Amino acid sequence: MKKFLNKPETFVDEMIEGIMAAHPDKLKYVNDDLRCVCTATGKAGKVGLATGGGSGHLPLFLGYVGDGMLDGCSVGGVFQSPSAEQMLEVTKEIDKGAGVLYIYGNYGGDIMNFDMAAEMADMEDIKVLQVVAGEDVASSKKGEEHKRRGVAGIFFVYKIAGAAADDMKSLEEVKAVADKVCANVRTMGVALSPCIVPEVGKPSFQIGEGEMEIGMGIHGEPGIEKGPLKPADEVVETMMKAILADLPYESGDEVAVLMNGLGATPKEELYVMYRKVSMMLKEKGISVFHVYAGEFATSMEMAGASISLLKLDAELKKYLAKPAYTPFFEQVQL
Repeated sequence: MKKFLNKPETFVDEMIEGIMAAHPDKLKYVNDDLRCVCTATGKAGKVGLATGGGSGHLPLFLGYVGDGMLDGCSVGGVFQSPSAEQMLEVTKEIDKGAGVLYIYGNYGGDIMNFDMAAEMADMEDIKVLQVVAGEDVASSKKGEEHKRRGVAGIFFVYKIAGAAADDMKSLEEVKAVADKVCANVRTMGVALSPCIVPEVGKPSFQIGEGEMEIGMGIHGEPGIEKGPLKPADEVVETMMKAILADLPYESGDEVAVLMNGLGATPKEELYVMYRKVSMMLKEKGISVFHVYAGEFATSMEMAGASISLLKLDAELKKYLAKPAYTPFFEQVQL
């Protein structure tokens, strides 16, 4: 295992210490707990947005805490959920009188702990609503969308819900727009290599040299097709056909596209993939409002990528276009 570490068991806290040292004007931690990260500024009367999840996925999750996006994030160990108590401390810090919306991925530990945090927040007289993102079409069949994993497409939920909250919409209104994003985004990923959790010290799964796995999850969850590595166009075609058929996306639609690297994939390769994505969307009569390409939800040093499509309407497009500034993501008005 080759990693820039001191001790595997201090990896997460030292990572957060480094982020705090680099961005003291944007971020802080509360309750003397490095793993309770909040924005350094707040707006009275604004709905607070909180997320949380395991480390190992930067910039997911804490990388989206900042202006125009999230207000706080509870941070777990690598691929581990944070505690309900940490979630509550973040909730208390970011509540500015208008309630708090939890936005997180569809994973058992996160669901259990956010539910507990919401119950504890209620006892503190803080109103909490929840949105669970799950858009990975490979993880469950159509008709059972409630079983799907939340992956890179949650970026769109953060971005759009953050803009709605920044517009001083009510808690119910922000939840409604976040739910709309969840209903209109679809993702599929492909992995070319495994990754190593520092405290484990070896890959927790295997992908052979010259192999790939389409549909693999960001923690190494099984995909839908494992076999020899194929040319980029063939890989993208398999992924896009599954995505486009699921909603479905139709001629005349307008979409935003997220080309996400999983940790060890160069941007050059993401644009090779987007070339085919663009061709397929054009053939189907679907226009593209904006393309995001880079690392938005990683899996340590895993080689691979995911594609997310968000079907837009006037409301979603308006909020997606608004500016946002976090230590890991900056966007001017589109």
